[in-house]
Amino acid sequence: MQTQHVNMAQAQVMEAQFAAARNGIGAVGSNLTDAQKAAAREAAEQFEAVFISQMLNPMFEAIPTDGLMGGGPAEGVYRSMMVDEASKSIARNGGVGIADNVYRELLKMQEV
Repeated sequence: MQTQHVNMAQAQVMEAQFAAARNGIGAVGSNLTDAQKAAAREAAEQFEAVFISQMLNPMFEAIPTDGLMGGGPAEGVYRSMMVDEASKSIARNGGVGIADNVYRELLKMQEV
């Protein structure tokens, strides 16, 4: 029971740190405008979306195309757009954590 309580406390601390990084709270980026922070966050999420898209593309390419669409070049274009949009959605909703680190580094670079 006590181990579970410690793990919950650690999880809460980590979540607070991630939330602070997402919102640009802290010493990093303190001299930047809200517009600059928003632009850096958007760029970080776009970067993560591209990364996720590159991970998902091979998975979708392995799915057979004998279903409703019937295959062909149009289905390839549709799948590509679908994967891109799914990747953007995943990145906007927390992603895999890459955007938070990229965001922090972008803020550091803009301070110099």
